Amino acid sequence: MENEKKPCKHSLTVKTSHVLPPDTNAHGTLFGGKLMAYIDDVSAIAASRHARKTVVTASTDSVDFLTPVHEGDTICLEAFVTYTHKTSMEVFVKAVTENLLTGERNICATAFLTMVAIDENSKPAPVPQVYPETEEEQWLHQGAEKRADYRKGRKKDSKDMAEKFGTDLPWFRA
Repeated sequence: MENEKKPCKHSLTVKTSHVLPPDTNAHGTLFGGKLMAYIDDVSAIAASRHARKTVVTASTDSVDFLTPVHEGDTICLEAFVTYTHKTSMEVFVKAVTENLLTGERNICATAFLTMVAIDENSKPAPVPQVYPETEEEQWLHQGAEKRADYRKGRKKDSKDMAEKFGTDLPWFRA
């Protein structure tokens, strides 16, 4: 499987949901955590589609909420694998909100997630390589190694912080 190559479009996953009252906050807009759950879900589907294996989320880059998603709108997420390493895959997700009455559409968020394929023993498993075809896919693919290096540094910082604060409760001292 390591020598197998698949185009980015092979993993394309699209998911659309109607934003209902239980999904919204006191302002009548979609909970940020709900949007993040949608992003994680569609990313996992795209990564599994590419690897044809079970996957787990290794990291989520920052998610910036660009425009609000209102109750009654739809939220459409598109995800595909942009880059692969040995067992990991970078997945790009674009979220678009649409007002069904006016037809107005806006990108409400974009994100990159790193997903890792696992085998039946829950150990990292090799994934096929991915190759870009469109101009947009090539642009995302070309920046992937730089983003991966940034993630490695961020993970180290997170580990350092976890070690500094430890597991004792409360972590703050008066």
